[in-house]
Amino acid sequence: MDQPDPVISVVGRIVNHSVYEYGKGVRPLFMLTMVIDELPAVLARLATTAMDHFVHRVDEARVNLFYGAPAHVAVVRSFVDKPLSRLSPQEDFMLGMLLGYDPAQQCRRLLCRLGATTATRPDFLESVSPGGRVLAS
Repeated sequence: MDQPDPVISVVGRIVNHSVYEYGKGVRPLFMLTMVIDELPAVLARLATTAMDHFVHRVDEARVNLFYGAPAHVAVVRSFVDKPLSRLSPQEDFMLGMLLGYDPAQQCRRLLCRLGATTATRPDFLESVSPGGRVLAS
């Protein structure tokens, strides 16, 4: 049985697995919250791939690293300019979808964040079929 290399950090193993998933087409975008001290090694690893990246500072000691397909990273870079907790409901939805989170769960989260009044407006209800497909914009 193969044993993990004890020299490679947990973050290094996560990045290696992400690179593997990206190469297999499993997911186009990843996000990793990590301590800044580990960033140089991770960026060196990503430099050996075709993956783009964007570093977003969380605080003095941590960063959020977004990495993956260049188009996906460019979209994230266009709106992640504040703490993730301060993203608008629409930005939060978009980020969740880009990261591959469950679409139904992301839709419920968006509706909750928009407030019950939006989800019960007649114009909203008329635009959604019983199966949940949007019929009108």
